[in-house]
Amino acid sequence: MPILPGGPLPYGMQLPVQSQSVIYAEPWEAAATPADLVRVARAADHGGFAYIAGCDHVAIPRRLADGMSAVWYDPVATLAFLAGVTGRVLLMSHVAVVGLRHPLVTAKQYATLDHLSGGRLILGVGAGHVREEFEAVGADFDGRGGLLDESIDALRAALGPEEYPEFAGERFSFSGLGQLPRPVQERVPIWVGGSSPAATRRAAVRGDGWLPQGDARDRLPAQIARVHSLREEAGVEAPIVVGAITEPLYVGEPGWSVGRRTLTGEPEVLAESLREYAAIGVHQIQVRFRSRSVDELTDQMAAFGADVAPHLGT
Repeated sequence: MPILPGGPLPYGMQLPVQSQSVIYAEPWEAAATPADLVRVARAADHGGFAYIAGCDHVAIPRRLADGMSAVWYDPVATLAFLAGVTGRVLLMSHVAVVGLRHPLVTAKQYATLDHLSGGRLILGVGAGHVREEFEAVGADFDGRGGLLDESIDALRAALGPEEYPEFAGERFSFSGLGQLPRPVQERVPIWVGGSSPAATRRAAVRGDGWLPQGDARDRLPAQIARVHSLREEAGVEAPIVVGAITEPLYVGEPGWSVGRRTLTGEPEVLAESLREYAAIGVHQIQVRFRSRSVDELTDQMAAFGADVAPHLGT
């Protein structure tokens, strides 16, 4: 089920529990279990969600732990676990900090995930922002932009169809080294995360998709135009999938305080608001729901899939 420009607006979601930054984690997630993650993944699978996503951090320094928390599940392990209890929903890293690992290591992990899941991988990548994390694994934090650029190029080769991929760059070089299993997909989609000028250029030139980070609706049209312009200048003819993270959502009228930025109301009202993303050139939306328990979250997901989603393509 590839996500392509055109047609009804696909929707996916970042998984709860697996990352617990205070910016977006709900209180109930602190005591959540693997069984709760399974419930959410199955709700996404049954509710028409295009993908579920997991974040990537190796280690969080004490200076950032109060805000970011130290709860960051490994995305490959988490998505592989959930691949076994779902059958349709795509599995996305949003985002993998691929500069923390050699591209052959990353390729081995994600090619295996794609193989085991029957070709359901979307590899979302980003530059990273935690200096101590890079220093701990011996990676180049100050040069992480160039490191990510070359990592993407190397991953294109390493995740391609060849059993013995070849690549030669400034930082990485490999040939004559076989990796099986190969991904099921002929071309694993690589979506680039970030909204800085460097990130949008990287998405335009190297990505199959772009994952903005924190852009408000009124800022997106100019950003999208820039991505398309840079892509055209680079001579890249393939379409790019443009994404957006929506405001928090609550289907119906909540009986509790969900925050002033949360979109609430009847399904048709929510769908009308979300269709504005398609009107400005967005091809897929990442939705997130306010909730006080896993029960409320899965109820919200079911309501969205049944009552809101059918109106996203009209």
